[in-house]
Amino acid sequence: EVVVRVAWAGICGSDLHEYLEGPVFIPVEKAEELTGGKAPLTMGHEFSGVIDKVGANVTDWKVGDHVSINPTVTHEIRPDGDDVYDGYAFIGLSCDGGFTSFANVPAKNLLHLPQDFPLDLAATIEPTAVAVQAVKEGDLKFGETVAIFGAGPIGVLVAAAAKAAGATKIIAVDLSEVRLNKALEMGATDIINPAEVNAIEKIHELVPGGVDVSFEVAGVQPTFEQAIDATKARGNLVIVSIFARPIQFNPMQLMNAGVKITTTIAYSKKTFQQTVDLVTSGQINVKPVITKKIGVDQIVTDGFEALVADKSQAKILVDFTK
Repeated sequence: EVVVRVAWAGICGSDLHEYLEGPVFIPVEKAEELTGGKAPLTMGHEFSGVIDKVGANVTDWKVGDHVSINPTVTHEIRPDGDDVYDGYAFIGLSCDGGFTSFANVPAKNLLHLPQDFPLDLAATIEPTAVAVQAVKEGDLKFGETVAIFGAGPIGVLVAAAAKAAGATKIIAVDLSEVRLNKALEMGATDIINPAEVNAIEKIHELVPGGVDVSFEVAGVQPTFEQAIDATKARGNLVIVSIFARPIQFNPMQLMNAGVKITTTIAYSKKTFQQTVDLVTSGQINVKPVITKKIGVDQIVTDGFEALVADKSQAKILVDFTK
């Protein structure tokens, strides 16, 4: 392991789920045993920093290296693309993470960053990797069309990743005008507010026959059903969001549409490295997704509570450099 001096850490949607209705990913048995149900650990899995100390058996890293952290811990038995589905844990959800000044991290979970790349931007690499993996799962090809249902932090990053992948039409659907404008800033070509127009009719007007790939990033039943209806026959629907509760749907809706449905959770190691390269080279511009920077003392009031109450927020970063 190495000790990382944390520079910046982002608040993730999964952190928010833990805060509002958890434990979701945090092991329930451990939580109940140690604290009667409250999470007995330091959260935070979207973070960047500088190596402060190096373990005796670590040979590939040195003090002062700038690093991004891949927080997934897996068995590493299956091929990389399947590995996460063989069981996974997360630094910051299954053990102590990055909402702190110093964090122990296994050396194999580190990725090199250019020394001159801003560490605040590097803290957005992990959620961007989620978006890049989603685009890959959708088998999006150069020149194809996309609809994204939900323009929260991951949704707008999916727009950025789809743009980098060569999509020619990127349609974002959300009830928030602020979030829709953020989607435009991140790469969307068209935006739709379903409170103002029929979203499906508008999508089919923009792309007759339906889009090649749709992404469900809102985590509610209406957008799940709309994503099916927005997709062309034999097109792909990717479920990206974490659903807080079960939904019901008629499988015939899927069958009659001829839509193929798939899901994604986290990312492969290959995808994470690709994301580091895409972000540090500027091919994916992550800067617009950052909407607020706070200190750790404000993490509840100006972090978690702000994300609950203020839908204009996308990615809130916590500053540990001071």
